[in-house]
Amino acid sequence: MFTINIYLKFALIAAFLGGGIILIFTTGFWYAFPLILIGLILLASYILLGTIQSSAQLMQTMDFEACEKRLNLTFKPEWLYVTNRAYYYLIKGSAKMQQNKTEEAEQLFSKAQSLKLPSDNEKAMILIQMINIHIQKNKWTQATNAHRELKALNLTTDIFKDQIKMIDEAIKQQGKVKMMHTMDQRSMFRPGGKRRMPRMR
Repeated sequence: MFTINIYLKFALIAAFLGGGIILIFTTGFWYAFPLILIGLILLASYILLGTIQSSAQLMQTMDFEACEKRLNLTFKPEWLYVTNRAYYYLIKGSAKMQQNKTEEAEQLFSKAQSLKLPSDNEKAMILIQMINIHIQKNKWTQATNAHRELKALNLTTDIFKDQIKMIDEAIKQQGKVKMMHTMDQRSMFRPGGKRRMPRMR
């Protein structure tokens, strides 16, 4: 997709709007109208779309610091077109995860999750991150619920295949640990079990 460098876009907005205002006072409104219209279109695209596309490109290069700086050039995240707003929180949350700022990342992912996402692929990106956070915090009930939701998605790419496989294994291992723990607890009170309650003296 074609994109304009954000700093070039800033320069063009200033040039077209500034030039249009000058023409209004020197030659009249209709001479200035085309410049002002182009400047307003560029300004609207910046406000509604933000810096999401170029930030995503920086994320792909693993330059998380540059990615977050580019995101911070977004004027008002709450004014973004809803899909871009979701991507804003998703990308920023991913950058926070790389900085080990788990609490901030979780809040950002929750915001992204509450917004309209274009496909199940984006939903999977958020759920995978949320599951990892739940596992880190030892919140296995939340992790299992999110994992169930992840498995129900209709994914059209194999990009998440390895991550989902690792999550499947982690959830499976946790289930085995819980089952073994339950069996171990029961055997303490079962006649003939390996463990018995100590005698009272």
